[in-house]
Amino acid sequence: MARMKFLCDAERCIECNGCVTACKNENEVPWGISRRRVVTIADGVIGKEKSLSVACMHCSDAPCMAVCPVDCFYRTDEGVVLHDKDVCIGCGYCSYACPFGAPQFPQEGAFGMRGKMDKCTFCAGGPEEDGSQAEFEKYGRNRLAEGKLPLCAEMCSTKALLAGDAAEVANIFRERVVRRGGSGADTSGWNTAYGKGSMDADMKAAETGGAK
Repeated sequence: MARMKFLCDAERCIECNGCVTACKNENEVPWGISRRRVVTIADGVIGKEKSLSVACMHCSDAPCMAVCPVDCFYRTDEGVVLHDKDVCIGCGYCSYACPFGAPQFPQEGAFGMRGKMDKCTFCAGGPEEDGSQAEFEKYGRNRLAEGKLPLCAEMCSTKALLAGDAAEVANIFRERVVRRGGSGADTSGWNTAYGKGSMDADMKAAETGGAK
């Protein structure tokens, strides 16, 4: 069974926010909620600026699950961390525990009224029947049940955002680092990330149905 994970290649992210827009449009998320956002480190510092697309990382040992007093979180067979909005009491513990700021609460209503928590579902819906209207209204579209990957990754124009089986995602990123001539994620530069060899490999992968 595949273990689904996200990975964002900081050397390819161009801060276009296409992933953010795709997520909002596909899942019709509540007002004030951003299941995915782009974070820029060292913003404006020439040569040091890096951008990353961030959402729920669907942790193998998720802190949100550990602190939830009503156990509204659960993990699917594919390793996706989901939650049951009918069980959530809006205490906010998960938002304090998550290092990625994934669990969020609607901004509507009176001050201090959190409502039901919302977060990235890896486009895997929720506990309701797959593809049902109830599932869509609460959690968004269940693309995994349709045999598709999250739209945020599919819409990434530079293929910076990768999603899918953890082993395959790791292999893709490892091959990129090797092509750049580096030994880790700190290898940088547009030309190294998008050199001729890198682009040729991407085109070859696209022809075979993969995104390298």
